[in-house]
Amino acid sequence: MNKHLEQLIDLSKVDKEIDAFEPQIEEANIKYEAALAKKENLSSEIATLDEESKSEQVKKQKNELHIAELSAKLEENSKKSGDVKTEREMKSLQLEEEIAKEQVSFANEEIERLEKVIENKQEKMTELQSQMEEIDANLSAVKEEVDAKLAAINTERQKVFEAKEKLVSKMNQKGLSFYQKIRRWAKNTTAVEVKNQACMGCYMVINDKVYAEVIKGEEITNCPHCGRILYIEPSTEAAEA
Repeated sequence: MNKHLEQLIDLSKVDKEIDAFEPQIEEANIKYEAALAKKENLSSEIATLDEESKSEQVKKQKNELHIAELSAKLEENSKKSGDVKTEREMKSLQLEEEIAKEQVSFANEEIERLEKVIENKQEKMTELQSQMEEIDANLSAVKEEVDAKLAAINTERQKVFEAKEKLVSKMNQKGLSFYQKIRRWAKNTTAVEVKNQACMGCYMVINDKVYAEVIKGEEITNCPHCGRILYIEPSTEAAEA
């Protein structure tokens, strides 16, 4: 096989190895990022519940203030009752008293309802806070586990990078530039095998002339359909023969 073609094939395989580390890194980070996301969601939910609880507390205070005002009004009416001179005045005073008492009763019921709502929200906040504390307790352990995985991945990746640097140092710039131009769009399928006389990049069948050139491996041959670099493994060649 042509030396330059062999170098391009090897470089393609090394680049594929390097790119394969990215999903490994993402997978390693998922656990820690998921824990952080859960903590952030819990924090947001607690903040929302706290705001809602404060809002309900304000409503409760307004009702308590209203009751105080109504109580003062009832007390005032009670004092006025001794000065009533006509039946009409008495009925008007009684009507005011009945309305005030109804409003006091309604306000008390509303306060009771609001207290239950506030209590439920406080309980929920306590529960969520407990979950956050549990996440915080485990977060450092998760971070250590993730860091250990990333360190192992980076060690392996560095070895592959070194292998690539060694390989690239032996290649001529023209061949490297040619390879990089194709890799910009072909990514990990820059150099692909030919199987059953078809390019494994675009899966199109190549003609006999191009196929014969690929088998010889004396020159760098591109797929006439997609432009990828074509090669054939010795084992594949023997099997197809």
